[in-house]
Amino acid sequence: MKPWPFCLALMLAAPSVQAQATEDGITSLSADLAAGRTTSEKAVRAYLRRIAALDRKGPRLNSIIALNPQAMAEARVLDSERRAGKLRGPLHGVPILLKDNIEAAGMPTTAGSLALARNQPDRDSPVAAALKAKGAIILGKTNLSEWANFRSERSMSGWSAVGGLTRNPYALDRTTCGSSSGSGAAVAAGFAPAAIGSETNGSIICPASMTGLVGLKPTIGLIPRTHIVPISHSQDTAGPMARSVRDVAILLSALIASDPADPTTADAMAHAQDYAAALDPAKIGGMRIGVLRGGAQPALLARYDAALAVLKGLGATLVEVTKPAMDGMSAAGYDVLRYEFKADLNAYLAATRPDQVESRTLADLIAFDEGHKDREMPLFGQDIFTLSQAKAGLDDPVYRAAREKSLRLAGREGIDAMLAGNRVDLLVTISYGPAWPSDTVWGDQYEGPGGSTGPAAIAGYPHLTVPMGQVRGLPVGLSFIGTAYAEQTLLDAGYAYEQAAGLKLRPDFRPTVDSGPELEGEN
Repeated sequence: MKPWPFCLALMLAAPSVQAQATEDGITSLSADLAAGRTTSEKAVRAYLRRIAALDRKGPRLNSIIALNPQAMAEARVLDSERRAGKLRGPLHGVPILLKDNIEAAGMPTTAGSLALARNQPDRDSPVAAALKAKGAIILGKTNLSEWANFRSERSMSGWSAVGGLTRNPYALDRTTCGSSSGSGAAVAAGFAPAAIGSETNGSIICPASMTGLVGLKPTIGLIPRTHIVPISHSQDTAGPMARSVRDVAILLSALIASDPADPTTADAMAHAQDYAAALDPAKIGGMRIGVLRGGAQPALLARYDAALAVLKGLGATLVEVTKPAMDGMSAAGYDVLRYEFKADLNAYLAATRPDQVESRTLADLIAFDEGHKDREMPLFGQDIFTLSQAKAGLDDPVYRAAREKSLRLAGREGIDAMLAGNRVDLLVTISYGPAWPSDTVWGDQYEGPGGSTGPAAIAGYPHLTVPMGQVRGLPVGLSFIGTAYAEQTLLDAGYAYEQAAGLKLRPDFRPTVDSGPELEGEN
């Protein structure tokens, strides 16, 4: 079973354009805006210029599906408010990108599918509304693995019929993973200070790890999922992707809300706080951290050992932890996703406008793909769609048993047991290995070290990835995993590690990593 994280190099852009890469994060751009060193209008214009040069041309990353036609006008309004002394918060005037399965009024929400190409809602998702209320500018919508990587077990991460193949800015022939592929590539390439992705299992952690970003998959129930194209109400969540732990914390704080339409968020406001202001790297000195091992690639394991040495040097007590067997967790969890996908997607489609989305059910989508096979299925089919369509309703005892089993094995007998049994505050492990080549024949190649997302995704627990270096020029991430609502603990540990490690990863838009004298031999 696929773990759900979910035409090569062209001529590089002119050096002058690449040199203009804005490396501002939320924190640094906000400081520049506050000091009058720039304006939101200038920032938006610079990002749009860079997107035109590097996403649409040059290396052609294909990371962005649509731009907000009102972005410049909104920037001018927010600049005017700033001059009048009216500030909405730390995101005031900051451009943010949204994954194109998250609705924002005035822009299409396609999930990468031609079936939703005309889906232009006149409503904001709670995620988009929260960002706007805090003063953020929705700059555009990012490409993704079509249907959030839940159409085929032979899918190719980062590809959608609407957006094409997203390319990794560290090596254009390598995957960005998925499904928040465009969100990862766009922020890494300097197209915005940060982006919002979504995750069911790995779809924030994997692309963040493989594009050198910080990514947080929050506890299920902190961030509303209303008006986000769904896979699973048990596991879906939006989450932040940015260049620093502090910026991720700022975004998390802005997104937490209770939404009557999403019952899982009933207690969300009990956990609302300013996570960025509360960051305390000194806390790591009193932490016991469980270390999970795995993988055999020497260069990756060396990076992991170096990261563990940093944590130990900060005063953390490292405890070797053995992962329980969790036999049957993945299979049961996969069954849950197929049941919930059919039910949840049918409900979403029923709530869209018929004049914009003719497909009203999953069965309709299957027929649509067959009728547009040349454009929708040139690389892989829709076996997951058909498997999901064959499922019964959510009152099926088989579904209920699968949900109970997967949740128990991932949570109480999995992560919680590892934490309690070893008396540790959190777990660390390798997020994923380095990015594999984008492969139109075989699809995604998840084999190898990493792939740590399953238990936290199924249990609904938080998972943070922070860059821990590069393997042959490709980023790799360090994962911090905890129990429900342990976001502050993970952010504190990740922030302490980030500050001590002092890594500054920047892409160089190379065509490939598979070249060089050591590979070609001496002439």
